[in-house]
Amino acid sequence: MSDFEFETLAIRAGIHRSQFNEHSEALYLTSSYVFENAAQAAARFANEEPGMVYSRYTNPTVQMFQERLAALEGAQCCVATASGMSAILACTLGLLRSGDHIVASRSLFGATVQLLNNWLSRYGIATTFVSPVDLAQWQAAITPKTRMLFLETPSNPLTEISDIAALAELAHAHGAWLAVDNCFCTPALQRPLELGADLVIHSATKYLDGQGRVLGGAVLGKRALIEEPLTAFLRNAGPTLSPFNAWVILKGLETLKLRMDAHSAAALELARWLQEHPRVERVYYPGLRSHPQHALARRQQRTGGGVVSFVVRGGREAAWRLVDSCKVISITANLGDAKSTITHPASTTHGRLSPQARAEAGVEEGLLRVAAGLEALKDLQEDLARGLG
Repeated sequence: MSDFEFETLAIRAGIHRSQFNEHSEALYLTSSYVFENAAQAAARFANEEPGMVYSRYTNPTVQMFQERLAALEGAQCCVATASGMSAILACTLGLLRSGDHIVASRSLFGATVQLLNNWLSRYGIATTFVSPVDLAQWQAAITPKTRMLFLETPSNPLTEISDIAALAELAHAHGAWLAVDNCFCTPALQRPLELGADLVIHSATKYLDGQGRVLGGAVLGKRALIEEPLTAFLRNAGPTLSPFNAWVILKGLETLKLRMDAHSAAALELARWLQEHPRVERVYYPGLRSHPQHALARRQQRTGGGVVSFVVRGGREAAWRLVDSCKVISITANLGDAKSTITHPASTTHGRLSPQARAEAGVEEGLLRVAAGLEALKDLQEDLARGLG
């Protein structure tokens, strides 16, 4: 379906109808599959014949989700996982080995930093953290053992924009892969593979589902890089996406572009409004001309995305007071929902990081992150205005 537009692919790609010729995608709630005979069972288990084997790593509903997301990202192959964090785990443990080295942006989701620092290091995979926007730091951190460059763009929570094309060129010059977490933009706003990235990672829990219903994740890229290594990892380690969750996210993908355009429009208006408020020190949003990487964001993203971060005057006390005053915006660390959300990163998503690590990542005590939902903009502004005094 490569000739079709994004909106059509989001609805039509990856559909495999059963003998009943159902219109909506079928939900296959089964743990296993019946073989025609012993020879077929042996061939399936030996990977000598294509087909379903066991739902830990092969399921028709999950396959439909994988094929549709691959079509949207322009990827040859997609492997679905149980969550965004399990996608990062599969990407790293499935492709790296003890002694390998990662260079990563220091502006990452807190759990990602914990995984790289505290868990992968136990198995001999070292990580060096650098500025997401300083190419010289990435260059200086690369060693002969570097196998992967890892980043989020826009970053969480400061919406810093990394130059994907430049980092891809740098990675390839040193024989490494570039992995890009595309959670904030989704393929509706940004396609990292077209800019030279080797791997794209998603927390499907966020915008791909779009309504805060289920957990899911995915890793995408070229078939040789994704299919065998990561499928084997899921087959043996088991952090796989359930068929029900895959079906829910499939339905979410149908409205992805519509939602991302609406989220982005609301976030831009909120960012402009916050920028003028006297109780706000600064606003982080790629769609603002004041954003340090605004020009880069315009080159590699369709819009600024749905997440706005801002610093209120008065530190944690003022930030918490604003959070507690919200009556419409949900106080939760999730994002990408039809419902707007607000969180205080320093005490939640990045709360387990050391004060020094938070400071290096720019996560200060007055920082708040708002993921603009689909409510009326006027109601969101009034909700924030109440807490701003």
